[in-house]
Amino acid sequence: MRANVVADAIAVEERWCARNYKPLPVVISRAEGVWMWDADGTRYLDMMSAYSAVNLGHSHPRILHALTEQAAKVAVVSRAFHTDRLGPFLAKLCELTGLDGACPMNTGAEAVETAIKAARRWGYRVKNIPEGRAEIIVARGNFHGRTTTIVGFSSEAEYQDGFGPFAPGFRLVDYGDADALEAAITPDTAAILIEPIQGEAGIVVPPTGYLRRVREICDRQNVLMILDEIQSGLGRTGKWFAYQHEDIRPDGLCLGKALGGGVLPVSAFVARRDVISQFVPGNHGSTFGGNPLAAAVGLEALNTIADEKLVERSAELGAHMMTRLSAINSPLIAGVRGRGLWVGVEINPTLATARSVCEALMRNGVLSKETHDTVIRFAPPLVISAEELDWAINRFEETLSALFLADAKVPA
Repeated sequence: MRANVVADAIAVEERWCARNYKPLPVVISRAEGVWMWDADGTRYLDMMSAYSAVNLGHSHPRILHALTEQAAKVAVVSRAFHTDRLGPFLAKLCELTGLDGACPMNTGAEAVETAIKAARRWGYRVKNIPEGRAEIIVARGNFHGRTTTIVGFSSEAEYQDGFGPFAPGFRLVDYGDADALEAAITPDTAAILIEPIQGEAGIVVPPTGYLRRVREICDRQNVLMILDEIQSGLGRTGKWFAYQHEDIRPDGLCLGKALGGGVLPVSAFVARRDVISQFVPGNHGSTFGGNPLAAAVGLEALNTIADEKLVERSAELGAHMMTRLSAINSPLIAGVRGRGLWVGVEINPTLATARSVCEALMRNGVLSKETHDTVIRFAPPLVISAEELDWAINRFEETLSALFLADAKVPA
């Protein structure tokens, strides 16, 4: 009977929902901390955290308290009026980043779009680039969102197919190659927009010193350095922000996902004063951006990360996760890379697909998701315990062993 409930739930969703995702065949009905339960009552450990949106775990009591308390007072009034929640939230963001001001938005893609607008206007108003000629340099393998502007400078054909024409003004260079980046700069270059670690590309970590070189290049060439830390920020890599691993500071920073505490879409573009001041009344906005409910939850998310020392936990347990995953002796693993509680495991494509491994792992009680057909992402909530993490890694190791032995080419 329960199997019919699960099948029916999947059937109804597939009947009415656009097929823009290919979920694993599981129906989640509730979640708490690092655990999720399906409609059949089966428990799973979440090793994905909704692409880092659930860094604080599911249904964190502090986040739920902030959410319900603020919702009972006032939730949305638009930016037509001041509120007592927005200022403290953005002040905390600026304190953490060392930057001067912020523009609140809702989704990560909106934060990136805001960064693009700010960079172009800065290019025209401050750098004196001729109107209409500002360029932004981006990296191959990037993932900054799904708007038409953003997919227009993706290097993934699938993201672009059938969605053009696309906005001009972007130059692609190889990720991790600082020399190529500098060579692409022209007098019309306003900014460089990159991820300090590429998430959707498969948790790709650039060479050591890359971000420092980019910072030096931007300073020398009078170009803005804008980082997208929507997935990598807020403790995911063992630092508050991934750029801190190289002791630099960007001119602009895109944040989102975990900023909403796992319950709301909350994002922001944070930048130095001459960049954020490019926004004036009338030239940019959002009805829901910076609403008091989002601001209250965002502030509580930041305070909870600090109070519970989740950044430090990510660094410690992330090192443990890397050590354990790297030690797994399986021909199905082609490589392991990552930083903090954010690791990508490359699957040998001649032996299995990442999708098949994720489906088998699901049957063993652990949920994650593949990217680009070959990589499995491991990004548990930062509240995970060492015991829970080891439990998940043990299940992963058992899954790989069972899959390898089940291969017809390998005798049991």
